[in-house]
Amino acid sequence: MLLLPKLLKRFVRQGRLTVITPDNQRHVFGPGAGPIHFAGQDKIAPEVTVRFSDNKIEREIFLNPELALAEGYMDGRVNFEEGSIHDLLSLFWLQRKELRKHPLQKAIRNVRFRIRRWRMHNPVGIAGKKVKHHYDIPTDFYRLWLDETMTYSCAYWHSPDVGLENAQKAKLRHIAAKLKIEPGMRVLDIGSGWGELAIYLAKACGAKVTGLNVSPDQMAAAQKRADAAGVGDAVSFINKDYRELEGTFDRIVSVGMMEHVGVAHYLEYFERIRELLTPDGIALVHCIGRVGPPGFTGPFFDKYIFPGGYAPALSEVFAAVEQTGLWHSDCEFWRRHYHWTLEAWRERFMARREEVVAMMGERFARMWEFYLCACSISFDIGGDMVFQLLLGPHKSAVPVIRDYITDAEKELEARGF
Repeated sequence: MLLLPKLLKRFVRQGRLTVITPDNQRHVFGPGAGPIHFAGQDKIAPEVTVRFSDNKIEREIFLNPELALAEGYMDGRVNFEEGSIHDLLSLFWLQRKELRKHPLQKAIRNVRFRIRRWRMHNPVGIAGKKVKHHYDIPTDFYRLWLDETMTYSCAYWHSPDVGLENAQKAKLRHIAAKLKIEPGMRVLDIGSGWGELAIYLAKACGAKVTGLNVSPDQMAAAQKRADAAGVGDAVSFINKDYRELEGTFDRIVSVGMMEHVGVAHYLEYFERIRELLTPDGIALVHCIGRVGPPGFTGPFFDKYIFPGGYAPALSEVFAAVEQTGLWHSDCEFWRRHYHWTLEAWRERFMARREEVVAMMGERFARMWEFYLCACSISFDIGGDMVFQLLLGPHKSAVPVIRDYITDAEKELEARGF
């Protein structure tokens, strides 16, 4: 190896990374496993041994670490003799600031930031095609590792040991309580997924729910689930972009959809929410965000997982909302909830991995494993979190103190919801 050693010597300061090249030479970086206090947590810096199957992978990882490592693992060109892809990504995350200091990596990051708006250009039509890239994967694949609610967004954990399904049900309850939904209210669910939130709001609150979805496969599966739950007459799903819908709604909810909007379209997105709300309506937006300043989507995620997607900085979100006339009625931050959700998904995925390979192939299984590991680590020790915004056309749309949320949650739970 000629290129990587210079980078890895300054990068791996804790833990140990051993790289075995195709000629069986071993290159060791770092002092070894040991305790580390990082991001307010006590961790053990891992020891990892990887084997490169060809000489090209070294140059590729040097030039584009995240994407080349992911593709190398997906293609079987990077394999592990000690540790796992989760251990290697943990090692990287614990020391990523050192990696970012390298002049070449700084230059690459600067270019990616400059072109981010082009990568996130998501007009009507193109946006739908990008979303389908992720959600038109067979529903049976997601059934292997999601819980029974088929909820594919961050759960709401009162503690990390309550279990995934209970945490997902708590999330539905929390959202319903925040929105103060009364029987007969018209609710719009933007990005309705497999329909569990829409079904819940119809059953628990007596709402008339319209689910908006640009994935025909998801929409068809959601309607079947609503019919099976006995609320098919109260829930309908429409295959439209949020910019194409007409009418008004008493409540609007958008969970895990704003990540697909694109930073150049934020003002358009929030203006559309304002136009679709009744004069006394409330909207709730649930989205992944970043603690730091504006950034860009990593190349692996942009290419393979969420094309055109982006987790915004709060400064970008508030700058858009303040131009619409909507009131920021509340903002709640979920700091560790998505890490616990992703760890539950990752454990369930790994337990069914052989079935995933039989259904989707080894390369796809490795891609999804990389995705779940990277996300879980980012929400654990990285700068990602989830925020929930409550928005209204005027300052009295939402009660002035939060007590009503807890009271409504208790009432819903007492009724079995």
